[in-house]
Amino acid sequence: MTVVPVVVVGAGPTGLTAATLLAQHGVECLVLDRRAEIYPLPRAVALDDEVHRILARLGLREEFAAISRPHRGLRLVDRSMRVLAEFPRDVTPGRHGYPQGSLFDQPELEAILRRNLGRHGSATLRGDTEVTALTQDADGVRVSVTDTVTGAPGVVRAAYVLGCDGANGSTRAVIGAGMHDLGFTQRWLVVDVVTEVDLGHWEGVHQLCDPVRAGTYLRVGRTRHRWEFLLAPGETADDLRDPARLRPLVAPWTGNVSLAELEVVRAAEYTFRAQVADRWRDRRIFLLGDAAHLTPPFVGQGLGAGLRDAMNLAWKLAGVLDGSLPDSVLDTYEIERRRHARAMIRLATLVGTAMTAGGRWGDTVRRVVAPRLHLVPGLERLATDSATPALRRSALVLRPRLGRGVAGGLCPNAVLDGDLRFDDVAAGRFAVVTSVEPSAEHRAELTRRGAVVVDAPPGSELHRWLAGGRARAAVVRPDGVVLAAGRRLAGLRRALPAAPAAAAGTRR
Repeated sequence: MTVVPVVVVGAGPTGLTAATLLAQHGVECLVLDRRAEIYPLPRAVALDDEVHRILARLGLREEFAAISRPHRGLRLVDRSMRVLAEFPRDVTPGRHGYPQGSLFDQPELEAILRRNLGRHGSATLRGDTEVTALTQDADGVRVSVTDTVTGAPGVVRAAYVLGCDGANGSTRAVIGAGMHDLGFTQRWLVVDVVTEVDLGHWEGVHQLCDPVRAGTYLRVGRTRHRWEFLLAPGETADDLRDPARLRPLVAPWTGNVSLAELEVVRAAEYTFRAQVADRWRDRRIFLLGDAAHLTPPFVGQGLGAGLRDAMNLAWKLAGVLDGSLPDSVLDTYEIERRRHARAMIRLATLVGTAMTAGGRWGDTVRRVVAPRLHLVPGLERLATDSATPALRRSALVLRPRLGRGVAGGLCPNAVLDGDLRFDDVAAGRFAVVTSVEPSAEHRAELTRRGAVVVDAPPGSELHRWLAGGRARAAVVRPDGVVLAAGRRLAGLRRALPAAPAAAAGTRR
């Protein structure tokens, strides 16, 4: 019997991220997946700067930059390719140090995630392994497995199990969770094409507002392109896979490029859903990623939500395992992440409905309203700003009940000194950001409790951030979320856990 502190079920981006973060905290973990190789077809294609920041925390700053490209925002176009509205995004590094949006090819992302996991001796990836049963007792979880090549059974004993096995995995059923439907279901044809021809289009997301067939186009990489088209009732992907039927759909973007110059990698039907699991945990088993929530793709948050789950849970689990945090902190995972995921799903549903629903009446409204959207105060910022909602109150998010503040949100990954940013200095530890000079005694106490002190001098980005939240100091968790903020540093010291989790190494 193999014995390991954490078993991760599923070696997709969420599972690989969770395992890497745990390994950075020194936690031994075993990742199990039915497949030995990376799933070869692209699925997710976009993420924002908050999620880009997570990849950098994994040590993939340069490697992800090499396989991704900034995307310039969103254009709404009609069937004649006339631009109805444009919401540009800044492609220069923002408050987190990265472009507000990036496009990528998921197999390439998974490849660098796997290579990076292999650099950690405390993490092991085992493919060709089917998890057949999960049985809990007071001390841990018995994980029954089968080798899919030889048929040989096996058993792994774990203190905790992270179910990162996707929408069709078995972990959700094991803990008795169901999916709550948020009222959005659409069937789409997803087409991925590789071509050496430069199609010469604007480097952002094109949303086709067509009452007959809504669609989406974006250039994913140098040679990779993605189209998505809404399927009519009774229509299937089989009806459109034939090149003669597919060519008219992509022709507005491909023009006179011949079919011989377009390699169709995949033309498949996908059902976009908006769903959230009604429970994310049963004692020692947790759900992450698509096992816990499904997001329509219209705001590019599906893959990112899973990485946010991993970032939220890993440091808490590491602290519980090494005894520096109480078991009760694990209760905050679902409290914090479920409402945030639900908010992002609602936003994706709203955007998707606004861009695709209503038939000819909806198309008329879009033609009239879209060119004037920039005149609506705050709407352009809402459409282009990558910031996501703050986490709700929990034992690890001490937000004020009245008014606004910075607690629950992310501390900016601000430049501190030279090319060092906040994440480089915090290095996976608790941090106290302060615009008030701590006394030598206070600074020594914070250091003794495992926190790093980050000064925010007048004129600095962190000073402006604190002032905007009417605070002089903030306690920042290892995942970059603000635990508490206020005007008195002495009072905030008490918000630090008595023995913070051990620091995780930062790799640039």
